[in-house]
Amino acid sequence: STSELGIYEMESKGLRVVDNPSELLISSTSRNQSGHAIAATLEGMRPMLIECQALVSSAVYGTPQRSATGFDLRRLSMLLAVLEKRCGFRLGAKDVFLNITGGIKVDDPAIDLGVVCAILSSNVDMAIQDKNCFAAEVGLSGEIRPVNRCDQRIQEAEKLGFERIFVSKYNKIDRQDFSIEVVKVSKIEEVFKMLFAS
Repeated sequence: STSELGIYEMESKGLRVVDNPSELLISSTSRNQSGHAIAATLEGMRPMLIECQALVSSAVYGTPQRSATGFDLRRLSMLLAVLEKRCGFRLGAKDVFLNITGGIKVDDPAIDLGVVCAILSSNVDMAIQDKNCFAAEVGLSGEIRPVNRCDQRIQEAEKLGFERIFVSKYNKIDRQDFSIEVVKVSKIEEVFKMLFAS
């Protein structure tokens, strides 16, 4: 069908179907560094976890740079404006670089919260605790908005051994017997306190 993504790996015997693309798209080496967050996305009918990497640093050359690979630059600008105006994070004088690993381009708004958390992690230079992931859209007032097919995203995170997933408190979740902890949040500030408040 249309809008489906197939992932294959070239081996000595030819192409092989990658059964679990999430494992390829998440690096295990950078988990304990600041600026990394795992987000649950959908490509067609397939739920996948991807890694969002962000680097926030003081602007050296006057005008702050904004760069995004695999993510819409206008959406990044919007998210930075939300963090600045609604949540009080001073990012206007800082360079922000964002990368979605694996070389894929993601249009799913459900990775907004993962992108925001990666940016905030780099800004405060504190790593997000291992085994956390995110699946929510961020609105213009800083609210955490629900996303479609949330159950499938939670199941994918559960399958890969994650212990906690942050979703919108307005999401309707049909299944309640997940082994992963489902944390329901409504504002970016709530997530920030849970992740970085010591």
